[in-house]
Amino acid sequence: MKNQQKENNDYYINDLGQVIFTANYLIKMGSCCGNGCLHCPFAYKNVPEPKRSYLLSLREDEEK
Repeated sequence: MKNQQKENNDYYINDLGQVIFTANYLIKMGSCCGNGCLHCPFAYKNVPEPKRSYLLSLREDEEK
């Protein structure tokens, strides 16, 4: 039997069944982990190039 996780302010489960951390949770972490989290509030500071530039461009496109 699978463990069912209940969604809360720290994460949600997307349509693919992946756990997605919220900006609220990531802020509590204190810094960018470098994994390219969808809701990274730290502008992907520790994500290596060229992935960082790619993620920032996606974010800019969403804001338009």
